[in-house]
Amino acid sequence: MKVLKAYKTALDPNDKQITFFRQCAGAARYVYNWALADRQERYKAGLKTSHNEQKVRFNALKRELCPWIVELPYAVLEKAFADLDTAYKNFFRRVKAGQTPGFPKFKSKKCNAAHFSVRNVKVEAGQVRLTGIGWVRLHEHGYIPTEGEYGVYATISERAGRWYISILAETEVDEPINESTDILGVDLGIKSLATCSDGKVFDNPKALYKAERKLKRLQRELSRRTKGGKNWLKTKAKLQRVHAKVSNIRQHALHQVSHYVTAIAKPKVVVLEDLNVQGMTSNHHLAKAVSDVGMYELRRQIEYKAKWYGVKVMVADRWYPSSKTCSECGATNQLLTLSDRTFVCPACGCIIDRDYNAALNLASLAA
Repeated sequence: MKVLKAYKTALDPNDKQITFFRQCAGAARYVYNWALADRQERYKAGLKTSHNEQKVRFNALKRELCPWIVELPYAVLEKAFADLDTAYKNFFRRVKAGQTPGFPKFKSKKCNAAHFSVRNVKVEAGQVRLTGIGWVRLHEHGYIPTEGEYGVYATISERAGRWYISILAETEVDEPINESTDILGVDLGIKSLATCSDGKVFDNPKALYKAERKLKRLQRELSRRTKGGKNWLKTKAKLQRVHAKVSNIRQHALHQVSHYVTAIAKPKVVVLEDLNVQGMTSNHHLAKAVSDVGMYELRRQIEYKAKWYGVKVMVADRWYPSSKTCSECGATNQLLTLSDRTFVCPACGCIIDRDYNAALNLASLAA
């Protein structure tokens, strides 16, 4: 069975290619802002407009407005109009749903990450061909499939000085067959990132906590610089690289857990907690530690990877006392506090690790 799967990997462009990337990103931002301003003006004038109508008018004006943009791939401009149209549709969809959405905003060179999209991408071993610039080296070889079809657009983006490509590629996958009868409970926490009912424990890398000293130093250094100056930009780039490293460490740890739970353990059912992450972050004693874990992202990864391997995901009720219930006799210890790392049953005297006890209780829900 062939499906389109998303791939994202780093590029190794040369200086000429980086310049081209920045020109394309600037063009995409310019077109998006022009289209947004045009829609606002026409709305005030009582005129209607559409995605295609805007493209036609812009094509007629672009040689006068921005002659430099003609030299860039048309797909960059085309996707910018499509992005604004999507932003408007999302805005009205949320309004109809009774939500309070933010209206589409203008993109800033300083505040928004550089990105653009191109079409007709071709991938070979170790390189990718992009319209307008030619072959660009891939940082990771053999990751993106070199055969089959690709999505309509490929997105090029920058983060902390590194350029990345995101693309949909046709991949051959087998129909998920899972004959396992195992049930795996997964307890998420701060001390340990995840504790599984089969005894597997994943340590919390605490990426932000370990990088805080360096981040504070760089923030002080940035505050001493003249905003917008060369040294200010250098320090800002250092700060961005540290934040990107923190994010990468966290993502790597989360992918390790989600891969083990779905592909390696491959149980019949995975039982997760329905955690109120927003409520947990309202506690100023726990907010930073909870945010550093990425609990919602881990649940999202487990849910989509479970579909690949035929694993069913079950979510326990939010008010189920998994930590305070004895996994041996079912009695409840109402005196258990967050500082208690060992569960002691008041009824049967069972002594067990708090997180492991919670994982066993979660697994028992699907038994």
